[in-house]
Amino acid sequence: MSDPKNILDCGCGAGDWAVDVATRFPDCKVLGIDVSPHMMPEEAPNNLEFQIDDLNGRFTFSSDYFDLVHSQMVAGGIHATRWRSYIQDIVRVLRPGGWCQMVEVYFNAQSDNGTLGKDHALSLWSREYLNTVHRHKDPRAAMHLASWMRSAGLTEVESRLLTLPMCAWPSEEREHNIGAVNGENVAQLLHSLALYPLIQLRGMSPQDVHSLIDRAKREASSQTFKGGGGRYC
Repeated sequence: MSDPKNILDCGCGAGDWAVDVATRFPDCKVLGIDVSPHMMPEEAPNNLEFQIDDLNGRFTFSSDYFDLVHSQMVAGGIHATRWRSYIQDIVRVLRPGGWCQMVEVYFNAQSDNGTLGKDHALSLWSREYLNTVHRHKDPRAAMHLASWMRSAGLTEVESRLLTLPMCAWPSEEREHNIGAVNGENVAQLLHSLALYPLIQLRGMSPQDVHSLIDRAKREASSQTFKGGGGRYC
C-alpha cells in the first residue's frame, strides 16, 4: 500500500503494530482502538492516536474513511454473535479500494510428528479451552474469516494458514528462529488464556488448572513433540 491517509487498528493492545505503521507512514493518520487503556503506550508518534472502544459495539466511524483496517488477535474479546456484524462494520468504514487485514490464531495444539496424543497436557488444554470458551466466544473464528469477509462484500480475499512452531525444534533456520521467539509467547498464552475460562466458567480448581498449564508448558517447550499452532491471516 502506498500513501495511505487513514488507518484503523482494531484491538491495538500495546500498540506495537500501530506504532510501526505510524512510523512507516508519517503523513498518515493512524487510530488504534482497544477496550483496555492499560497496555497503550504513553509515548507515540504524532500521527498516532489511541482511543478506548469496545469492538462488540457497532462502529461509529464515518463510512468510506479508512484506507486500511487491521484486526489481530481479537477473538478472545469478541462475542460469537458479533463476528459477522463486526466485519460488516469494517467494510462500511473502508473507502472504495481499501484493504482489510485480519489475523487470528486457532488454539488447537498439533504435533508435526504425530507424537502428541489425546492424553497429553497440550491436547487436554486445547480441548478444555475450546469447549469452555465456545459458550461465549468463537475460538474457531480464525477458520471462518475468509468466508465471512466475502459474505460482507469484500473481494480479492486471500487466506493463508501459517503453522507456528511452539519452540525451536525446526531444522530450517528461519522456522527455528521463529520457534525460539514464539516459545515465550506460547508459555504466556497457555497461562493467560486458560485461567479465567477454566476456573470461573469450567469450574476447575486453581490447583488443577495451574498443574495443567505447567505440564502443557513443558510439552510445548519440548522438541520431542514438535508442537505447533495455526495462525490464519
